[in-house]
Amino acid sequence: MKAYRGVDNKIRMFRPLENMKRMNHSASRACLPKFDSEEMVKCIRQLVKLDQEWVPYSDTCSLYIRPTLIGTQPTLGVNKANSALLYVILSPVGPYFKTGTFNPVALLADPQYVRAWPGGVGDCKMGGNYGPTILAQLNAERQGLQQVLWLFGDDHQVTEVGTMNMFMLWINKKGEKELITPPLNGLILPGVTRSSLLALGKKWGEFKVTEKEFNMEDVVNGVNENRVSLYI
Repeated sequence: MKAYRGVDNKIRMFRPLENMKRMNHSASRACLPKFDSEEMVKCIRQLVKLDQEWVPYSDTCSLYIRPTLIGTQPTLGVNKANSALLYVILSPVGPYFKTGTFNPVALLADPQYVRAWPGGVGDCKMGGNYGPTILAQLNAERQGLQQVLWLFGDDHQVTEVGTMNMFMLWINKKGEKELITPPLNGLILPGVTRSSLLALGKKWGEFKVTEKEFNMEDVVNGVNENRVSLYI
């Protein structure tokens, strides 16, 4: 989650309550205690207010906000924690990619690497989801690419990118202009930006908006047939 300084010098957070709801979902999956989402947002607002000078005076930078929940039971073992610590880290950040804030990024789609699987925690924000992705990310960078497009299954189903959800604007086989994104089937994070784009797309009514499974064959065929307008 991030806080931004607008051209009017006001500081705004992007849908913080939705972020807290998602964090509570992850807490439940990890058998950690849930918290009051609205009260947590109030605490974060006060923290950002106190540290407001750390919010960059820039339209390409922001203040990164990382709420964190960890078990603190003083034992070693694989059990439900009987105590936990909820805290927030703040840090000013610039563009995530060297290519800049609003420029395209190139992705590595390699089926030998898998980020999530049915019944796992791919739909949760957990530290354990990050470690296994580092090698694939390094391989992408060695090839001059910025991120990994995670695939799943023998048909190379498109899931999500390492730092974002995946959308594709194309002309489908019925000749319809359509914005598609993978469904919330447990393999991807329920991104707050994702839900915002879906809502906006449906409100605009300029194209069909669909949550459905699609694979790399669909993407490649669409590109080769000049039916793909945009990857998001």
